[in-house]
Amino acid sequence: MFFTYTEASRKALEGLRAFSMIKWYIVPLLLVVVYILTREIKESRATGNWDPILAVLVLIGCDFFNETWNGWVFHLSGRSAVWTTPGDTALRVFVGWNIEIILAFALFGLIYYHSLLPDRERKILGLPNRWFFAIFFAVLAVIIEVVLNHGKLLVWEYSWWKFSIGGIWLIFIIGYFYWFAFINIMLDLKSMKNKLIFVGVIYAVPIFLNVLALGILGWRY
Repeated sequence: MFFTYTEASRKALEGLRAFSMIKWYIVPLLLVVVYILTREIKESRATGNWDPILAVLVLIGCDFFNETWNGWVFHLSGRSAVWTTPGDTALRVFVGWNIEIILAFALFGLIYYHSLLPDRERKILGLPNRWFFAIFFAVLAVIIEVVLNHGKLLVWEYSWWKFSIGGIWLIFIIGYFYWFAFINIMLDLKSMKNKLIFVGVIYAVPIFLNVLALGILGWRY
Protein backbone atom coordinates (compact mmCIF):
# COMPACT_ATOMS: atom_id res chain seq x y z
CA MET A 1 0.00 0.00 0.00
CA PHE A 2 1.21 3.50 -0.88
CA PHE A 3 1.07 5.82 2.12
CA THR A 4 0.52 9.56 1.75
CA TYR A 5 0.44 10.57 5.37
CA THR A 6 -0.80 13.95 6.52
CA GLU A 7 1.62 16.22 8.38
CA ALA A 8 -0.11 15.41 11.68
CA SER A 9 0.19 11.70 10.93
CA ARG A 10 3.91 11.97 10.24
CA LYS A 11 4.42 13.86 13.50
CA ALA A 12 2.34 11.30 15.38
CA LEU A 13 4.61 8.53 14.12
CA GLU A 14 7.70 10.25 15.50
CA GLY A 15 8.86 8.51 18.65
CA LEU A 16 5.97 6.05 18.55
CA ARG A 17 6.31 3.73 21.58
CA ALA A 18 9.90 4.98 22.05
CA PHE A 19 11.03 5.13 25.67
CA SER A 20 13.48 7.86 24.67
CA MET A 21 10.41 10.14 24.65
CA ILE A 22 9.85 9.75 28.41
CA LYS A 23 10.02 12.97 30.42
CA TRP A 24 10.52 13.55 34.14
CA TYR A 25 7.09 15.07 34.76
CA ILE A 26 5.39 11.77 34.03
CA VAL A 27 6.96 10.17 37.13
CA PRO A 28 5.14 12.29 39.76
CA LEU A 29 2.00 12.29 37.61
CA LEU A 30 2.05 8.50 37.48
CA LEU A 31 2.62 8.30 41.24
CA VAL A 32 -0.36 10.58 41.91
CA VAL A 33 -2.65 8.39 39.81
CA VAL A 34 -1.27 5.19 41.35
CA TYR A 35 -1.75 6.64 44.84
CA ILE A 36 -5.39 7.49 44.12
CA LEU A 37 -6.05 4.05 42.68
CA THR A 38 -4.25 2.39 45.60
CA ARG A 39 -6.55 4.20 48.04
CA GLU A 40 -9.54 3.08 46.00
CA ILE A 41 -8.34 -0.53 46.03
CA LYS A 42 -7.82 -0.32 49.80
CA GLU A 43 -11.38 0.95 50.21
CA SER A 44 -12.71 -1.78 47.93
CA ARG A 45 -10.96 -4.44 50.00
CA ALA A 46 -12.54 -3.06 53.15
CA THR A 47 -16.07 -2.77 51.75
CA GLY A 48 -16.09 -5.58 49.21
CA ASN A 49 -17.33 -3.07 46.60
CA TRP A 50 -15.06 -3.26 43.56
CA ASP A 51 -17.30 -1.20 41.31
CA PRO A 52 -15.03 1.90 41.38
CA ILE A 53 -12.07 -0.10 40.07
CA LEU A 54 -14.23 -1.89 37.52
CA ALA A 55 -15.56 1.48 36.35
CA VAL A 56 -11.99 2.59 35.69
CA LEU A 57 -11.26 -0.61 33.79
CA VAL A 58 -14.42 -0.28 31.69
CA LEU A 59 -13.64 3.30 30.70
CA ILE A 60 -10.00 2.65 29.82
CA GLY A 61 -11.01 -0.53 27.98
CA CYS A 62 -13.51 1.40 25.87
CA ASP A 63 -10.86 4.00 25.10
CA PHE A 64 -8.45 1.18 24.21
CA PHE A 65 -11.02 -0.13 21.73
CA ASN A 66 -11.52 3.34 20.24
CA GLU A 67 -7.81 3.85 19.81
CA THR A 68 -7.50 0.43 18.22
CA TRP A 69 -10.09 0.98 15.50
CA ASN A 70 -8.65 4.47 15.03
CA GLY A 71 -5.28 2.82 14.37
CA TRP A 72 -6.87 0.48 11.85
CA VAL A 73 -8.29 3.49 10.02
CA PHE A 74 -4.80 5.01 10.03
CA HIS A 75 -3.25 1.99 8.35
CA LEU A 76 -6.05 1.09 5.94
CA SER A 77 -6.54 4.67 4.77
CA GLY A 78 -2.83 5.14 4.11
CA ARG A 79 -3.39 8.77 5.07
CA SER A 80 -4.55 9.46 8.61
CA ALA A 81 -6.37 8.13 11.61
CA VAL A 82 -9.68 9.75 12.47
CA TRP A 83 -7.79 11.64 15.20
CA THR A 84 -4.09 11.97 15.92
CA THR A 85 -2.14 13.42 18.85
CA PRO A 86 1.00 14.79 17.23
CA GLY A 87 1.97 17.11 20.08
CA ASP A 88 4.64 16.72 22.71
CA THR A 89 4.18 13.74 25.05
CA ALA A 90 6.05 11.59 27.54
CA LEU A 91 5.05 8.43 25.65
CA ARG A 92 3.03 8.02 22.46
CA VAL A 93 1.32 4.63 22.61
CA PHE A 94 -0.68 4.87 19.37
CA VAL A 95 -0.91 7.72 16.86
CA GLY A 96 -3.97 9.00 18.69
CA TRP A 97 -3.18 7.85 22.23
CA ASN A 98 -0.56 8.88 24.75
CA ILE A 99 0.30 8.22 28.37
CA GLU A 100 -1.22 11.52 29.50
CA ILE A 101 -4.60 10.54 28.04
CA ILE A 102 -4.48 7.11 29.68
CA LEU A 103 -3.72 8.54 33.13
CA ALA A 104 -6.38 11.22 32.75
CA PHE A 105 -9.03 8.67 31.80
CA ALA A 106 -8.06 6.44 34.74
CA LEU A 107 -9.14 9.32 36.97
CA PHE A 108 -12.12 10.12 34.75
CA GLY A 109 -13.56 6.67 35.49
CA LEU A 110 -13.37 7.33 39.22
CA ILE A 111 -14.83 10.81 38.86
CA TYR A 112 -17.80 9.40 36.97
CA TYR A 113 -18.42 6.60 39.46
CA HIS A 114 -18.24 8.86 42.51
CA SER A 115 -20.56 11.40 40.87
CA LEU A 116 -23.41 8.89 40.75
CA LEU A 117 -26.01 9.28 43.48
CA PRO A 118 -26.44 6.44 46.01
CA ASP A 119 -30.12 6.21 45.08
CA ARG A 120 -30.01 4.95 41.51
CA GLU A 121 -33.69 5.79 41.02
CA ARG A 122 -33.23 9.45 41.88
CA LYS A 123 -33.65 11.71 38.88
CA ILE A 124 -31.93 14.90 37.78
CA LEU A 125 -33.79 17.11 35.28
CA GLY A 126 -36.20 14.25 34.72
CA LEU A 127 -33.50 11.69 33.89
CA PRO A 128 -32.25 8.81 36.06
CA ASN A 129 -29.11 10.24 37.63
CA ARG A 130 -26.84 7.63 36.03
CA TRP A 131 -27.91 8.66 32.54
CA PHE A 132 -27.86 12.33 33.40
CA PHE A 133 -24.22 12.03 34.44
CA ALA A 134 -23.43 9.87 31.40
CA ILE A 135 -24.68 12.67 29.16
CA PHE A 136 -23.07 15.38 31.28
CA PHE A 137 -19.60 13.84 31.30
CA ALA A 138 -19.77 12.89 27.62
CA VAL A 139 -20.60 16.51 26.79
CA LEU A 140 -17.77 17.69 29.05
CA ALA A 141 -15.35 15.33 27.29
CA VAL A 142 -16.43 16.64 23.88
CA ILE A 143 -15.89 20.23 25.03
CA ILE A 144 -12.38 19.36 26.24
CA GLU A 145 -11.69 17.62 22.93
CA VAL A 146 -12.83 20.69 20.98
CA VAL A 147 -10.45 22.85 23.03
CA LEU A 148 -7.58 20.41 22.43
CA ASN A 149 -8.41 20.41 18.72
CA HIS A 150 -8.25 24.19 18.58
CA GLY A 151 -4.90 24.00 20.35
CA LYS A 152 -3.74 21.52 17.66
CA LEU A 153 -2.92 18.94 20.32
CA LEU A 154 -5.68 16.69 18.96
CA VAL A 155 -6.07 16.76 15.18
CA TRP A 156 -9.24 15.67 13.37
CA GLU A 157 -8.74 14.75 9.74
CA TYR A 158 -12.13 13.74 8.36
CA SER A 159 -15.10 16.04 7.80
CA TRP A 160 -17.52 13.59 9.44
CA TRP A 161 -15.53 13.71 12.69
CA LYS A 162 -15.32 17.42 13.36
CA PHE A 163 -17.09 20.21 15.20
CA SER A 164 -20.14 20.18 12.94
CA ILE A 165 -23.79 19.11 13.10
CA GLY A 166 -22.96 15.55 12.04
CA GLY A 167 -19.48 15.12 13.41
CA ILE A 168 -20.05 16.38 16.92
CA TRP A 169 -22.74 13.75 17.49
CA LEU A 170 -20.35 11.00 16.41
CA ILE A 171 -17.73 12.30 18.82
CA PHE A 172 -20.35 12.44 21.57
CA ILE A 173 -21.81 8.96 21.03
CA ILE A 174 -18.93 6.89 19.65
CA GLY A 175 -16.18 8.89 21.29
CA TYR A 176 -17.52 9.04 24.82
CA PHE A 177 -21.15 8.41 25.69
CA TYR A 178 -21.05 4.63 25.25
CA TRP A 179 -18.16 4.46 27.75
CA PHE A 180 -20.40 5.70 30.53
CA ALA A 181 -23.31 3.61 29.25
CA PHE A 182 -21.08 0.53 29.54
CA ILE A 183 -20.15 1.51 33.10
CA ASN A 184 -23.86 1.75 33.90
CA ILE A 185 -24.46 -1.67 32.36
CA MET A 186 -21.60 -3.13 34.40
CA LEU A 187 -23.01 -1.62 37.60
CA ASP A 188 -26.38 -3.29 36.92
CA LEU A 189 -24.88 -6.76 36.64
CA LYS A 190 -25.65 -8.80 39.73
CA SER A 191 -22.57 -10.95 40.24
CA MET A 192 -18.85 -10.23 40.28
CA LYS A 193 -18.37 -13.07 37.80
CA ASN A 194 -20.62 -11.42 35.24
CA LYS A 195 -18.95 -8.06 35.81
CA LEU A 196 -15.50 -9.56 35.23
CA ILE A 197 -16.70 -11.32 32.09
CA PHE A 198 -18.16 -8.04 30.83
CA VAL A 199 -14.89 -6.20 31.46
CA GLY A 200 -12.92 -9.07 29.94
CA VAL A 201 -14.87 -8.94 26.69
CA ILE A 202 -14.26 -5.19 26.42
CA TYR A 203 -10.51 -5.84 26.51
CA ALA A 204 -10.53 -9.06 24.48
CA VAL A 205 -11.68 -7.34 21.28
CA PRO A 206 -8.96 -4.65 21.06
CA ILE A 207 -6.29 -7.06 22.28
CA PHE A 208 -7.17 -9.47 19.46
CA LEU A 209 -7.22 -6.66 16.89
CA ASN A 210 -3.85 -5.33 18.07
CA VAL A 211 -2.20 -8.75 18.15
CA LEU A 212 -3.44 -9.30 14.61
CA ALA A 213 -2.41 -5.87 13.31
CA LEU A 214 0.77 -5.10 15.22
CA GLY A 215 2.03 -8.57 16.05
CA ILE A 216 1.07 -10.63 13.02
CA LEU A 217 0.59 -8.19 10.15
CA GLY A 218 3.32 -5.83 11.34
CA TRP A 219 1.27 -2.67 10.92
CA ARG A 220 2.41 0.56 12.51
CA TYR A 221 -0.04 2.81 14.31
